[in-house]
Amino acid sequence: MINFNGNIVLKDSNILTENRSFLYGDGVFETVKIVNGKILFLEDHYFRLMASMRVVRMEIPMNFTMEFFEEQILSLVKRNNLVQSSRARITMFRNDGGYYLPVTNDVSYLIHATALNEMSYTTNTNTYEVDLFKDFYITKQLLSSIKSTNKLLNVTASIYASENGLDNCILLNDTKNVVEAIQGNIFMLLGNKLITPPVSEGCLNGVMRKQVLALAKKLPELTVVEEIISPFDLQKADQLFLTNVIKGIQPITKYRKKEFTTTLAQELTTLLNELIAG
Repeated sequence: MINFNGNIVLKDSNILTENRSFLYGDGVFETVKIVNGKILFLEDHYFRLMASMRVVRMEIPMNFTMEFFEEQILSLVKRNNLVQSSRARITMFRNDGGYYLPVTNDVSYLIHATALNEMSYTTNTNTYEVDLFKDFYITKQLLSSIKSTNKLLNVTASIYASENGLDNCILLNDTKNVVEAIQGNIFMLLGNKLITPPVSEGCLNGVMRKQVLALAKKLPELTVVEEIISPFDLQKADQLFLTNVIKGIQPITKYRKKEFTTTLAQELTTLLNELIAG
């Protein structure tokens, strides 16, 4: 028997009792965007998920190929009539048993999907204000570069942003350098130099980050680099924007007293939509 919200019930009546992702954050996940029945950047998502599972020593099922990954997501999307435009999350978690030391490295998975309003990526140029979050810091390690189910720092930062009327927060690492935003990688334009922190600084190895880096390198007027960004650099920036696979490219219009233009974000969004259209 267990006590669930004051009620004594059978242990088996609550699947969270032994779920390792719930108990220990022992899980990894991917969030993908589906447009017209196609998973965008499928290969990148699949290989990042496989890499994440290897990092945390999960056993990868023999049948878990990229085609299987695709079929499992799209079958759910079709069943829920979400083929036109939706997001789906697949969470892989180690099977029940054990405490910190699991009794098995075998895994189960859960997929859920929700509708999105827009098919193509758009650039939202409305006011989008950010500030630093300094209550907790990201560590510079491999675990920080994968999408694990332990996201308490991001949750707490989101609450901080809401309490302070911010649209997002910029997260720092344990050497007090800029890493990323709550739900996306960060890019800074300084003159003709586009900079994003290297993965070694603790940022997520983002799928959209990879696409934007490749697209920006095609613009002859830009020098594109992965370099350390300090909080002081943000005040000198000409433009700032965030990236993730659901929103695409989100311009930052205000950081403290500094306001920014959004022209590069708009240009890169146009190139991104052209890439997807093929």
